[in-house]
Amino acid sequence: MESISIYPPTLDGKNIEQKRQEILKYFNNTYELFEKIFELLENDKVFYKKSEPTRHPMIFYFGHTATFFINKLILMKIIDKRVDANFESIFAIGVDEMEWDDVNSKNYSWPKVEEVRRYRNIVKKIVQDLICKLEFELPIKQNSAMWIILMGIEHERIHIETSLVLHRQMPLEFIKNIKELNICTHSSKSPKNDMVKISSQAVKLGKNINHNLYGWDNEYGVYKESVNEFKVSKYLVSNAEFMEFVENNGYEREEFWDEEGLKYLKNTNAKHPVFWILKDGVYKYRAISQIIDMPLDWPVDVNALEAQAFCKYKSKIDGVTYMLPSEAEYRAIYEQTNIEDLPDFDQNRANLNFYHYASSSPVNEFAFHTKNGEVIYDVVGNVWQWSRTFIHPFDGFKVHEAYDDFSVPTFDEKHLIIVGSSWASSGNLIMKHSRYAFRKHFPQNAGFRYVISNNQNDNKLDIYESDELVSQYCEFQYGDEYFGVKNFSKECAKIGIDFSKNKTKALDLGCATARASFELAKEFDEVEGIDFSARFIQVGVQLKQKAYISFSSKIEGDLVENKKITLNELGYENIVHKVSFWQGDACNLKPNFNSYDLIMATNLIDRLYNPKLFLETIHKRLNSDGILMITSPYSWQESSTQKEMWLGGFVDKNGNEIKTLNTLKKILNENFELIHLKDIEFVIKESARKFQHTIAQCSIWKKR
Repeated sequence: MESISIYPPTLDGKNIEQKRQEILKYFNNTYELFEKIFELLENDKVFYKKSEPTRHPMIFYFGHTATFFINKLILMKIIDKRVDANFESIFAIGVDEMEWDDVNSKNYSWPKVEEVRRYRNIVKKIVQDLICKLEFELPIKQNSAMWIILMGIEHERIHIETSLVLHRQMPLEFIKNIKELNICTHSSKSPKNDMVKISSQAVKLGKNINHNLYGWDNEYGVYKESVNEFKVSKYLVSNAEFMEFVENNGYEREEFWDEEGLKYLKNTNAKHPVFWILKDGVYKYRAISQIIDMPLDWPVDVNALEAQAFCKYKSKIDGVTYMLPSEAEYRAIYEQTNIEDLPDFDQNRANLNFYHYASSSPVNEFAFHTKNGEVIYDVVGNVWQWSRTFIHPFDGFKVHEAYDDFSVPTFDEKHLIIVGSSWASSGNLIMKHSRYAFRKHFPQNAGFRYVISNNQNDNKLDIYESDELVSQYCEFQYGDEYFGVKNFSKECAKIGIDFSKNKTKALDLGCATARASFELAKEFDEVEGIDFSARFIQVGVQLKQKAYISFSSKIEGDLVENKKITLNELGYENIVHKVSFWQGDACNLKPNFNSYDLIMATNLIDRLYNPKLFLETIHKRLNSDGILMITSPYSWQESSTQKEMWLGGFVDKNGNEIKTLNTLKKILNENFELIHLKDIEFVIKESARKFQHTIAQCSIWKKR
């Protein structure tokens, strides 16, 4: 049997040109499969419909994966020209219900489908050309330009699966059949579930940096756990097994639902799984493009809240405590069933990678044998399996500079790990070390199995912010003052307030951990904080939502001082509603970010990939008499800005020394009047005995 989806290439090998061809083949297969998925939409009008209110219309997802390639290639300076700045702004962010994901359709003017198709074709050719000409070495390392290509491919693989979920949530009249996505056609009586013993085992999670398969940042590092003997269900929970819960009014009985689950029930009025349809008193099943008789022996598709509620129900009925498996317990099952990793895994063994079906299949179809001679079905494949483990970073975790918001925003004790992959999973999604997590209420191609276990789930997120750079900025913006130097964020906000005639709306651009945004809200009616890094803005989001932030301030070596700052201490409790946070590119902001009385760009200009473009266009986002405030120590460096883009700090071809302020005047004078100059000191603590003492030049510009 031939699959419509191929396996990813390894990172190693001996022949560069052969590896190019492997990557090119994988890219083409990925790109074409993604577009094939969107052929399910009945017509172009459906691209502008939402599968549910918390999501963008489908046109966003169609454009998103292509713009991801361009935005990452620009960020990593592999290319220097955009294809379409508007597309690369509006299609950039908005897939996980984060606070900074703007899904308000009023803020977007979506392009025609044909325009997006043309755009995707242009991007396809750019990536194909790069694959054929980029210089790289084997094995491919994370600092390689080819790694960024693989990142874009694997990102699109994720969206192949998540887009299918969105398609499945669409009303059936908007979806059509396509021959390449045929569902399983057989079903029978569901087998009775039994419990299988899993022996005690020392489990080691985490991927070595030299592993020969692509990985996301959360996969690397080390975590060890001694897993005690436990029992696991032989089969995934089937539609038949879950039907008992539904028919016994499980959705109406509050005793089985936690606080988050009850909120979900209230918001959705759910009475059964989302892909079940009750018609004339009989439950039917929604596959991708058709409604079929309930396949009782297929795994049930549920979110984590429903899975947890079922476990509580079954525990009450059987008098035994059932729960979802932990990540470590799942790995113990995986190891004891001798499953090969890619590229050695035999696709005949499981329902994944679109190899057998474009749907789930019976829970007793794909067997895996343990070392003890027992059998467990669907250890991998069929549907994802919810775990009880909130995703967390392993020891040694480091974000990848090209995609710093892939994992970090999910380390929030809201995202549960899903394990095992599904029929629609491919690429990195079906690798041994893959780690994906979703919020508990999210519908996915996900079901569950249950365990009887006394193992503790003690790998929870640290109370205190563990990201060293983020912690350093928290200390900088919210920590102590040193050497008599005043808090930089507060001082900048005060200056911005003093020079602003009108105080309706302000933009804190490059807001980092958001202190200045809150300070501006003391006087402005509305403040928007924007930063390129979700790692930073999530600090402001936490302060807003939880009323506190916690971080570690380094003393020396591994010694730290833990600090906690509250809204009340800061005096922000009555203004917090005025502040919102968004992830964005200062050089390519979405059109809806406009009509500001103040734009404050603190220590940003010398960190932009195209500062000239920023300066030439920023006036369009200010009201009349609006104020642009720029602070910077002018610490130009090639790691942030290619030298030909520097605004100062170099000698030109005529032998003239070029200084940044003169260039600012040259660019801004057409639309602004320089009204104030001032030096502002700031101190950044690196450790108890090491500090950075810097002087930024502050320039105030009034829009003409």
